[in-house]
Amino acid sequence: MSHNVRRTKRILLRSGKSPYDVLSVEEALHRDVIATNSGNLIFSDAAHKILETPRTEVVSNEMRTEVAAAARINEEYDAFVVPLANAFRPSFEPGLKRLTRLIGRLRIPVVVLGVGAQTGLSYNPDRLKPMEPSVRAFVSAVLDHSASIGVRGEFTEKYLKDMGFRDVEVIGCPSLFMYGKELVVQKRTQALTADSRIAINGSHSAVRRLGMGRIISRTHSRYPNLRFIGQNLSDARQLHWRDLSDPNGKVTAMPTHPDHPMYREDKARVYVDPVTWIDDLRDFDYSFGSRIHGNIAALLAGTPATVLCADSRTLELCRYFEIPHRRIDKLPEDVDPARLYEETDLGALTGNHHERFERFTAFLDRNGLENTFSHGDGGAAFEKKLRSLDFPAGVRPWIDTDLASLASRMGWLNNRVGELTQENTRLRRDLDRAKSGARGYAAGPATASVYRRARRAVGAPLRRALQGGRNQGSGRP
Repeated sequence: MSHNVRRTKRILLRSGKSPYDVLSVEEALHRDVIATNSGNLIFSDAAHKILETPRTEVVSNEMRTEVAAAARINEEYDAFVVPLANAFRPSFEPGLKRLTRLIGRLRIPVVVLGVGAQTGLSYNPDRLKPMEPSVRAFVSAVLDHSASIGVRGEFTEKYLKDMGFRDVEVIGCPSLFMYGKELVVQKRTQALTADSRIAINGSHSAVRRLGMGRIISRTHSRYPNLRFIGQNLSDARQLHWRDLSDPNGKVTAMPTHPDHPMYREDKARVYVDPVTWIDDLRDFDYSFGSRIHGNIAALLAGTPATVLCADSRTLELCRYFEIPHRRIDKLPEDVDPARLYEETDLGALTGNHHERFERFTAFLDRNGLENTFSHGDGGAAFEKKLRSLDFPAGVRPWIDTDLASLASRMGWLNNRVGELTQENTRLRRDLDRAKSGARGYAAGPATASVYRRARRAVGAPLRRALQGGRNQGSGRP
């Protein structure tokens, strides 16, 4: 055998699932493959496509951060690639610490793609001061394993450089490089009309505190072909199961809430696969709202979009990529998407994309990572494989009353009952063996825990499903 044959490099990618994994809606929500926000899959799928070459295999870690797995990762992989979004925020500090502990035990390169710090629109980092030791530890661990760390934009760059770090590169987010150096976004109509197809998006915090709820309501009254696209796991569970158990279930101004008129009109969606999300947005004339990756999905579909920036993480990314944007705190009271569309200038976004792409691939080169556009087929095999798979459509509101609408839900619940029954049988068998070999073994707690798990996994969704059916039959939303 020739000694010139290069072995395949294996990359472990931090992501919720492989882009090739086809899961039912029920299974995707149960496993939370979107890691609470489907926007995560936009940039992790893009990273997977970019890094997959004839000499590189990419494997999803399914969001597992197990420090005990470090030895296995060192043995089986050649690099750990970590696409991140707004990881430098107080609520993610425990997760950041876990990542730091894992990275500290790795002997392979660790490359971070596009991490961001989150604060207000004024870029004041004071709220991040309490977690600065955790950020320092994380960045130090990463730089011990790589040439530099990639950040989303200007604010995060300054934030880290003010701490004394120098090997910091602004590369944006991998998501907008999903199709390489080309980014084609064009207005398909001169102006929006009442018949235009418009996608709108917004977070719960923007709806509750920043006026996004009013914007959604007014736009809904003017544009009958409006569709809301949510991103949170709680949004998807509200649509599919009418599950209001999450605190977000109190936000009735969200179109994913069963009490909202857009829910009853079947005008809300959540996607568990970027390919269907992007494909659906190709048929829209315009997208706007406070969700950065909701609007990036539209741009990847070639659909013009405007981001209503509500914090530093969206603002710095829009400034770097020159995405059309407005500060949500400076919008006029009566926001009309037709006016936003008229003001949308896509020239800098598309015209300067090639330069940003070259900067991104140079960052990959410096960190020893090949990319499909320079070292492969430009993602052709990736796209061909995606198109051969049958992904579920976007999650829709549960407003149907026919038996067919219950079939997938009840079938999944039935399978879960079967799986838990098998697990219960196995645990009882193990328990009997343990009892026969250990005097005084207490059986009660272990057996009880199985039934508690069964009730949580099956009982609550089933009750919600049946309650939803009764409500629909009686005419209630």
